Amino acid sequence: MEFGHFLSAMTPLNLGLALFGVIAGTIVGSIPGLTATMALAILVPITFSMEPASALILLGAIYTGAIYGGAYAAILLNTPGTPSAIATTFDGYPMAKKGDGDLAVALACFASVFGGMVGAIALLFLAPPLSKVALAFGPIEYFWLSIFGLSLIASLSEGNLAKGLAGGAFGMILSTVGVAEISADIRLTFGSQTLIGGFGVVGALIGLYCIPVLIDLVAVPDRHLKVEEGVRTVRIGEAFRIAMKSKFNLVRSSIIGTLVGILPGAGGSVAGLVAYSEAKRTAKPHQKFGEGEPDGIMATESANNATVGGGFIPTLVLGIPGTPPDAIVLGALLIQGVRTGPAMFTQSGSIVYTFIYGLIIATILMLPAGLLIGRYAYKSIVTIPKAVLVPTVGFMTIIGTYSIRNSISDVVLMLGLGIFGWVVARFGFKASPIVLGLILGPIAEQGFVQGWTIGSAINNLPGMFFGRPISQAIIAFTLITLILPLFLARKQRKSELEAE
Repeated sequence: MEFGHFLSAMTPLNLGLALFGVIAGTIVGSIPGLTATMALAILVPITFSMEPASALILLGAIYTGAIYGGAYAAILLNTPGTPSAIATTFDGYPMAKKGDGDLAVALACFASVFGGMVGAIALLFLAPPLSKVALAFGPIEYFWLSIFGLSLIASLSEGNLAKGLAGGAFGMILSTVGVAEISADIRLTFGSQTLIGGFGVVGALIGLYCIPVLIDLVAVPDRHLKVEEGVRTVRIGEAFRIAMKSKFNLVRSSIIGTLVGILPGAGGSVAGLVAYSEAKRTAKPHQKFGEGEPDGIMATESANNATVGGGFIPTLVLGIPGTPPDAIVLGALLIQGVRTGPAMFTQSGSIVYTFIYGLIIATILMLPAGLLIGRYAYKSIVTIPKAVLVPTVGFMTIIGTYSIRNSISDVVLMLGLGIFGWVVARFGFKASPIVLGLILGPIAEQGFVQGWTIGSAINNLPGMFFGRPISQAIIAFTLITLILPLFLARKQRKSELEAE
């Protein structure tokens, strides 16, 4: 029966839709501000006349292509094309600055395909049991999960924990600006209509990452990226050998991405940061994360692509969208008359399994399509004159930011944050902790307020926050993440003193 579903996914129409979706998603994802959510929202109407399985294959291919496409801008422009590619900038751009942007693009493609395959296979075989994990997460678990995410600031601070914590705190303050999600109070707007809508994550990403790069491009007369001996093609063989040497990193990061993907609201940005932090924590002495380490790119890209398959698990089995793109896919299913839920795998099995095999096929097609697009993207970025590159990228950042909510206020806030980010970077503050605080702030606030309300109602606040098994496990991981780097640093200083 399942072989029949595989053959259904292999029809010329479905193959064509998978290829088109991957290419379209990759191109959209590579443009700062044009997210996977936006690509799906734009293309959903064309699926209404399709068969449900074909519509799902197209939407899944667009989704997975867009998540990978975000790596192009992250590597070549130091600007995450999508929020999922935040951590890709940490080592991708330094590699590009050293003249290895072509290698970084190829590594991102291999890692994305590997992570996407792991997520899709988990969706195929583990959907029902893994969906129960998502059900076990309540508001308190999400609160502690966000605190765990904030503990990653220690690994993103690059030697200055105080500045990293200050950046994270500032990001959390930014997340509270505007209308509160729970109480609907208007906070920290200082009477400004511009601030009522708050700071959008995508606009903040574009501002903090892209605008400083554009300012530096204008200020520095040198070429944007280093090019030696002409422009080379994407280094496929070398990238494959490096990926094979880091098999454990790829597997671990893909599993992290799958597990984070099944948690509603977490998404690829959290998965990429957690996987990057874990790869950095277990790095060998010769590995220099933040200076162009290939393992950093592979950890992020395999994790954020694994969230695609992981996110579909609660969407299909429970009807709970794991990420905003999943919510759009869920809406498309409902319009098609397909009901999600535990019985979907039995009542609509042909649709579900055809889609899952189609998602696997789309992920495989991403390898040749991604390498080919990456080759031309790399050539274009490194050879294009600054007089053309800067206005083009600047125009895309403005259009991308405006198109999210059709608001000129978002553009103003994006430009303001960009100038602020450029200034504070001169004093050693990084954009990553600020963005991490902005992303995790609403999750932490909502979980804390809901947990406090429930704990007060049952008159057991300590038990609510510290008595649940999953919460205790997350707290333990958080403490390990915070204490272990300090212990290792102290041990290293002690060994250096003994060597002297």
